[in-house]
Amino acid sequence: MLRNLIILTFGGLALARPGLEKRASEIPAIPTKPPRGSEPGAAPTRVSDTVTRTTTHGPYSGTATTTGQEVGPTTLLTKNDGPPAAPTGNYYNKNGDMEAPFQLPFVPGGGKGVNGSHLPRYMVESDFDYASVSLGLHQEYIELDLFNHGVARFSEQDFLDAGLTAEDRTFLQFMATQEADHATLLTNMLGESAPKQCVYDYPFTTVREYIDFNVKLTRWGESGTWGFLSHLDSREVSTLLVQAEAVEARQQQIFRQWLGLPPMPVAFVPGIPQSWHWTLLAPYISYCPENNTRIPWQNFPQLNIRNLPNPNRVSPNDTKTDEVVGPRVADPSQSNLTDTESCVQNSTLGYDCSPAVAHNRSEPLTFPGRKLFLSWDEPGKAVGPNNSYITTTTAGEPKFVAWLSQINLTYTPLEITGQNEGWTWQPPNEVYQNNPAVNETVFLAVTDTDLYLTPFNLTLINPHVKALGILIAG
Repeated sequence: MLRNLIILTFGGLALARPGLEKRASEIPAIPTKPPRGSEPGAAPTRVSDTVTRTTTHGPYSGTATTTGQEVGPTTLLTKNDGPPAAPTGNYYNKNGDMEAPFQLPFVPGGGKGVNGSHLPRYMVESDFDYASVSLGLHQEYIELDLFNHGVARFSEQDFLDAGLTAEDRTFLQFMATQEADHATLLTNMLGESAPKQCVYDYPFTTVREYIDFNVKLTRWGESGTWGFLSHLDSREVSTLLVQAEAVEARQQQIFRQWLGLPPMPVAFVPGIPQSWHWTLLAPYISYCPENNTRIPWQNFPQLNIRNLPNPNRVSPNDTKTDEVVGPRVADPSQSNLTDTESCVQNSTLGYDCSPAVAHNRSEPLTFPGRKLFLSWDEPGKAVGPNNSYITTTTAGEPKFVAWLSQINLTYTPLEITGQNEGWTWQPPNEVYQNNPAVNETVFLAVTDTDLYLTPFNLTLINPHVKALGILIAG
């Protein structure tokens, strides 16, 4: 029996705190342990063990043996700008009464898979499902590696210097075990040809930069899954993904709190098309095992925000041009600022960005009307695993910037100032009154038109996207 220890547990991880005199109260219990191996009820193994060592990372230096996206036997449409057909649904309940026969006691008419007529099959049901979940698995694998890598690379003192404790560091390690479970789940729903874990190339050198990168990466990971969930052919797969994504959303919130940002300054989280997700993720995958399953989604050229607001600054308005650590689309803002420039552990109310449950900043990261200065790459760049994917676009001349945030897609005019350069401004639009549409992490796309789209049919924007980027707006 443990007499002088309190055990703080995160899943299978534990921290012991010796020397505390108060013993735990004794309550009724029986000795028990989970079944393992061939024992009845034993849980399946994970696809990846918990990693406690530094793993291999860095850029790819070889030559790609295969290039381009995976393609189907034919393509039915090049684009579909509408007008769309009328909605297929016409149900409207004007009085609140149940109109159809109940399927089972207390189960109203309608719904799918609720009357027990079919045994659930938790496997992908189409190429669309397979490609979407494969993309999601790549996301789970990089998060698994990234969370473990943060613990392996940065010491307890590094975390303390960033305002985080040893308990925060242990919690980060537990988040990696969550990703191992998520990767196992998605692998099992894909089958034996599921993608395997790759080697990654990260841009950060400090804990603050590490957290900044995580804020962006977990946002596009979560939004990428929300974007395809309702389009899957397999409702069973969608059900399990929602239950995993609920945890991913909490992780995203925690990283925002660790960066000193408001944890959830929005009422909705946007979903993005798979090609947006793959465009943002691929540059950080260095190389993959031979014969790893390839991804069919498009890689767009990169959109660079030249005056990206730095969340480490006392005044984000003082951010210098290209004040980021590298050239890739989601590279974090520089954290090597002077004490007077940095908002970390700033004692002035409204200017502190140290880790906290919540902060109110006297100067916001961005605001309506703020100019954004942009540049974008030409297509044809080799990116992603083994440099084997090529950026492409079918868009015409760039004319607009699309802002995707919450459940709104808002366009602003793009003012061209040079070759692949221009500027626009942050729109003042609201989702509902007093809820700014542009907040939290925002996805930006340079487009050739201002096509009207809504969350469910957002993928139709892809043929009009010239370049794609990401912005922490609040």
